[in-house]
Amino acid sequence: MSAIDDIAVRWVATQASGVWDADLQARLDAWLSADTRHQGAFFRAQAAWAMMDRASVMGAGIDAAEISPPPFDAESVPDTAPDAFVVPLTAAARPTRRGLLSVMGGGAVAASLTAAFVLAAAVRDRVDLETEVGELRKVPLKDKSVASVNTDSRIEVSLKPDRRDVRLVRGEAWFEVAKDKARPFVVAADTVRVRAVGTAFSVRKLATGAVVLVSEGVVEVWNHKIPDRPARLTAGSRAFVPYAPAPVEAEYRPEAVDRALAWRDGQIAFDNDTLQSAVAEFNRYNAQKIVVADPALNAEKLVGWFRADQPETFARAVHGALNVPVTVDGDRIVIG
Repeated sequence: MSAIDDIAVRWVATQASGVWDADLQARLDAWLSADTRHQGAFFRAQAAWAMMDRASVMGAGIDAAEISPPPFDAESVPDTAPDAFVVPLTAAARPTRRGLLSVMGGGAVAASLTAAFVLAAAVRDRVDLETEVGELRKVPLKDKSVASVNTDSRIEVSLKPDRRDVRLVRGEAWFEVAKDKARPFVVAADTVRVRAVGTAFSVRKLATGAVVLVSEGVVEVWNHKIPDRPARLTAGSRAFVPYAPAPVEAEYRPEAVDRALAWRDGQIAFDNDTLQSAVAEFNRYNAQKIVVADPALNAEKLVGWFRADQPETFARAVHGALNVPVTVDGDRIVIG
């Protein structure tokens, strides 16, 4: 769960505990007005609280009255926030109290970063970075940028005197780009191009196009077949850029960007996602694959935060939320 969501849960727990006064309300109002993402996180936490007992939403049997109010400027993750929760959402009705399951998960996605590899990346102009399934790498580059490479991904970095080029061969990567106006930082994914000078963004290569998420600053995206039609994306925006010459599909959704980048912390976040897409996301990170045996379940909608390396925890949550059988069969987890 992101730091913003963690703080929102603490605010809701404190508000529900009865320990509330004008000063706390003023601090909450200031926190909510500071960022639109705070408002969305607070509304989600309120909805979760309304659908379950206070002890469940905080996990491990902790009563809300025992939770101290978070300071307004808190940016750290509260120790008492839930590691994962899931809500089934149907098209016909809102989720019920019994449909929300809180679970405490341990561990994180295996992150591999060897000292020799980091040193090589930090001093070389050309670097190839590749990850296996379930592996994440965060690597400093020679120009002082940082590349975080997601599961089963590969990038090729070429730092030149007049530009910095990255080719996303497969998968997904997030870049924190060091400012250098004389050398634009350009990521290529098939025919898609993403250009930045000093910013932070991710690129994910899909079958028909690339998804670009901007977490800081501004980037330009375009298809190199129509280079005269770049689109500018600001922080909090996401876009799908087709490989075929076609318009860029962009939208401003900072909360969705935060959720989509949860993988950098070894987590997977869902918000009204289908079970089918949630399973596909888990299968990106694990050799133990999840299989949905009943196709009728694929359209069920879920909300939740999970450790990416815990498919069994996710399956147990689905079992409790949707009341469906779950079977572990060697390297498969069968739902339904």
